[in-house]
Amino acid sequence: MNQPVFEIGQQALTLERLSDLEQKTFQLRLHERARDQVMACRAYLNRKLEHSDRLYYGINTGFGSLCDVRISADDCGTLQENLVMSHACGMGDQVPEDIVRWMLFLKVQSLSYGHSGVDVSTVWRLIDFFNNGIHPLVYTQGSLGASGDLAPLAHLCLPLIGKGTVQYRGDTYRTEDLFPHFKWNALKLQSKEGLALLNGTQFMSAYAVHILIRTRKLLQWCDVIAALSCDAFDCKTEPFNPLLHNVRPHAGQMQTAKIMLDLLRGSALANQTKKQVQDPYSFRCIPQVHGASKDAIAHVERVVETEINAVTDNPNVFAQEDEILSGGNFHGQPLALNLDYLAIALSELGSISERRTYQLISGQRGLPAFLIKNAGLNSGMMIPQYTAASISSQNKQLCTPASVDSIVSSNGQEDHVSMGANAATKCLKVLENTERILAIELLNAAQALEFRRPTPSSAVLEQILADYRTHVTFNAEDRVLHDDMQASLAFILQYSLPKF
Repeated sequence: MNQPVFEIGQQALTLERLSDLEQKTFQLRLHERARDQVMACRAYLNRKLEHSDRLYYGINTGFGSLCDVRISADDCGTLQENLVMSHACGMGDQVPEDIVRWMLFLKVQSLSYGHSGVDVSTVWRLIDFFNNGIHPLVYTQGSLGASGDLAPLAHLCLPLIGKGTVQYRGDTYRTEDLFPHFKWNALKLQSKEGLALLNGTQFMSAYAVHILIRTRKLLQWCDVIAALSCDAFDCKTEPFNPLLHNVRPHAGQMQTAKIMLDLLRGSALANQTKKQVQDPYSFRCIPQVHGASKDAIAHVERVVETEINAVTDNPNVFAQEDEILSGGNFHGQPLALNLDYLAIALSELGSISERRTYQLISGQRGLPAFLIKNAGLNSGMMIPQYTAASISSQNKQLCTPASVDSIVSSNGQEDHVSMGANAATKCLKVLENTERILAIELLNAAQALEFRRPTPSSAVLEQILADYRTHVTFNAEDRVLHDDMQASLAFILQYSLPKF
């Protein structure tokens, strides 16, 4: 069966489209318009270098603080290959393959506009890597997020010149050993190409795309699990009345209140008479807290969509205007600030979730202490809350912003950097932590609802609970809860929620 094809350069990227693509196996193709743009830019650059003695940064000069050192025409190709090799200085964990795949995708996208000066064969080889599932080994540490994601992108592009290491069909290969299988030769980089490949924000952008796609599902789960906890804790629906939110009309807040009412519609638990006048903030303020995070995430999505449709290397070539301009489009500050913001928004969703878990095990409102029969002999759900608290605390530590930091590099030439790469890697950790906290709340909410039987929740929530119970059973007495917590997490990550 032929795989669907996505044509780079045909239309703008959106997170909605990328989210759809992530669910499929697809091939990349360079749209003919993009191909023509890339080829025209390269032809212009060749003519310019042939007929001009002018210095152009990184094209016929050295890099960084060596920007005033002229490089001869004969050495321009060697300069670019030296750049790729010398900058492959990553350390730390390997970047997950699905994020490396987005890095390849987004690098092709950025080069496709024809402002980077690369040869079209270089773009095609990156597409070959993507289409054949060849994923260079890239490392999480090494980028300052300013002069492009230099070290990660150097590792991404080393295989183009026959060096470095790649993953292919579950195994790891030296590039030089794998190329003969495809009858490929290493590319000989031309002037500007190494710089175009290494300058760019594709490491940060790929993390942002990956995180935001996963966050979309997380936001659905936040509301579903909160609704389960509301019924489990015998909460009122009054705080979700649209009259309240119409007079403070933040979009995320209004949306969340409506979703909560929709999820709880028809719930006998929600409709029974309540004794309390008010519920704790972690329940009563779900629209305000979840909604604020949703609004923050929507802002981050807009910034990231701008970035993934942008040219982020340097210098940029403008053939029609007869200009080669050196600027700073590789600087990651827009992503750095917003990845920090995203981490905070995600952390708050975990923070309020942990508080609901704490309330559920507190022995209030007719629920047994720690949601277990014969408490004392059994500890029940006591320690999962400890774990949630520990993870929530780690999230708060990870939310110290990376973007306020800067360390001078390259002999002072690169004197202000974004640290967006660090913001990206820790934001992914915050996302993973928040998923775990929610999995623990789901475990507790499902346990608590069993003590409300036979009174049911809403039809939609009861169906989700029934499906959950095929993976995690009621806890009648103490057992190894790590297994339940892992099963709960797997359920969140794999289960397809109904539309509501």
